[in-house]
Amino acid sequence: MSEPSDFTKLLLGRLSWDALPLHEPILLVTFAGVVLGGAAVVGGLTYFRAWGPLWRDWITSIDHKKIGIMYVILGLVMLLRGFSDAIMMRAHQAFAFGDAAGFLPPHHYDQIFTAHGVIMIFFVAMPLVTGLMNFAMPLQIGARDVAFPFLNNFSFWMTASGTGLIMMSLFVGEFARTGWLAYPPLSGIIYSPDVGVDYYIWSLQLAGVGTTLSGINLIATIVKMRAPGMGMMKMPIFTWTTLCTNVLIVAAFPVLTAVLALLTLDRYVGTHFFTNELGGNPMMYVNLIWIWGHPEVYILILPAFGIFSEVVSAFSGKRLFGYASMVYATVVITILSYLVWLHHFFTMGSGASVNSFFGITTMIISIPTGAKIFNWLFTMYRGRIRFEVPMLWTMGFMVTFVIGGMTGVLLAVPPADFVLHNSLFLVAHFHNVIIGGVVFGMFAGISYWFPKAFGFKLDPFWGKCSFWFWTIGFYVAFMPLYVLGLKGVTRRLSHFEDHSLRIWFELAAVGAVLIALGIGCFLIQLWVSFRRREALRDTTGDPWNGRTLEWSTSSPPPAYNFAFTPIVHEGDAWYDMKKRGYTRPVAGFVPIHLPKNTSAGFVLAMLSAICGFALVWHMWLVAAAAFAAVIVTAIVHTFNYERDFHLPAEDVVRIESERTQLLARHG
Repeated sequence: MSEPSDFTKLLLGRLSWDALPLHEPILLVTFAGVVLGGAAVVGGLTYFRAWGPLWRDWITSIDHKKIGIMYVILGLVMLLRGFSDAIMMRAHQAFAFGDAAGFLPPHHYDQIFTAHGVIMIFFVAMPLVTGLMNFAMPLQIGARDVAFPFLNNFSFWMTASGTGLIMMSLFVGEFARTGWLAYPPLSGIIYSPDVGVDYYIWSLQLAGVGTTLSGINLIATIVKMRAPGMGMMKMPIFTWTTLCTNVLIVAAFPVLTAVLALLTLDRYVGTHFFTNELGGNPMMYVNLIWIWGHPEVYILILPAFGIFSEVVSAFSGKRLFGYASMVYATVVITILSYLVWLHHFFTMGSGASVNSFFGITTMIISIPTGAKIFNWLFTMYRGRIRFEVPMLWTMGFMVTFVIGGMTGVLLAVPPADFVLHNSLFLVAHFHNVIIGGVVFGMFAGISYWFPKAFGFKLDPFWGKCSFWFWTIGFYVAFMPLYVLGLKGVTRRLSHFEDHSLRIWFELAAVGAVLIALGIGCFLIQLWVSFRRREALRDTTGDPWNGRTLEWSTSSPPPAYNFAFTPIVHEGDAWYDMKKRGYTRPVAGFVPIHLPKNTSAGFVLAMLSAICGFALVWHMWLVAAAAFAAVIVTAIVHTFNYERDFHLPAEDVVRIESERTQLLARHG
């Protein structure tokens, strides 16, 4: 075979037929399944003539509610991908003992545990969190949209483009084999000369742009667009946690961008920021990645805390106990989250004084977190508790998260960490707080706000089935890992010789199957609820008898959210309105200005994804052309002055009159 020309190298870079995993039967079967599933989706959209509405009403939408829903859909789809990696790992470890090698080759297993961590944090938890913040927060503060609607659309599609790039690594080339944080020197060009780390870098850079811009957008919305009378100490707790979360995002994600840029220079240009020679220092990477990484944990959990606060209040029939202390605890957690990053590498020689400082700060951060638990319990005390699905997720969280918190305080003690560091005990702790906190919180939020988003409730039977399978499955899957960690079993191993450990891995695999049943029940719940949507329909706009301002709109809310900007007198604004005998006005409307939909966000993100793919494979001509197209598209969009349209006053009058009549009939 002749050597490719210089032009071909510039055009195709390292991309060749060898990049296709034709020798990997698992990947070939997966690829065939994805192709068939994609063909079925395309065929269904074509058959039902849904391409036009999909483009007009969703892909180009700047409505915060629809963008929030798309974030949640993206997170749920990626949950299926990330969990498939998890169940493959657990199944493999249950078999890989002694002479049995298991069914995953070592290099494939390493890719799977790396992809699982990256996908679950960046492309499951982050989209779910961002989606619920996007959907609920503007409704809670009485705003018609976020501060920068186009930026919201662009942020979502940048996150989606990063998702597409990481999915591309499954079928073209391979993913990183470094662990989800890609420590050097393993992620350097010498130890990882293939494209796996490059896929990691560029997918996170694309998604990071979307996350950072979304953080700026939501902060501006809360600071500048609250309803008249809504002072900071009258905001709902979920809005407070959204504010603190996005402050953390804006402060932490640029650090991730910078450290990945330095790693890129090491790999592409030959610099030595994170090498052991020529002045480099791998520990600088570890410090920088965890200065981002530990605030990231609280970026995920704080919105879940806000959701639990809303749910406990609604389903206990009481005001939230200790509102002020909840706000202060949230702010303290936000600040302290920047003072604990080094507890992730106590064993790396920082010294007793440094370890003591970070151990103490780690223990202190448990105090405001514990205060929140007690506030939720006191809210439930003597309340009229209704054990609806969102409340079940909340109560499951309180038990599970406390266990995870206690093991976290144990790991905050440096001598204990020296024993347990890098063991499966650590893996169990991390999943204890992420699943018991973030995942349970997201399912609570989805079931809580679903009727507000779509106008009908989710079927409670399948929701309870999902909750119990998830909860029982979690304990069966991860309690054995605590035992294995105490026995000294390190993480990320794909093969074991000690057969006495096998029963614990088999139990963990059974737990993973139970969690899979929980995910399946959730999907069945969505399908059954859609089929029974008329029977489950909510016509009151207040399906759970909530207490925050989003319930003053119909279910689902109109595009403009509020025909009249609400005026807030009390912290529980909607509850206060109901006490005052609030009814919807049917006169005095004025035309409403709303931004037009735009395709620019989608186009910019797709061009960015092409540029990222080209940079992964060193396709320099394609990368340069895509980058130039991004710049030109952005400039052209700035001259697009047709960004607003009027909703005539008579249309608002008609819509609000219809909604008022529905309320009168069903209220």
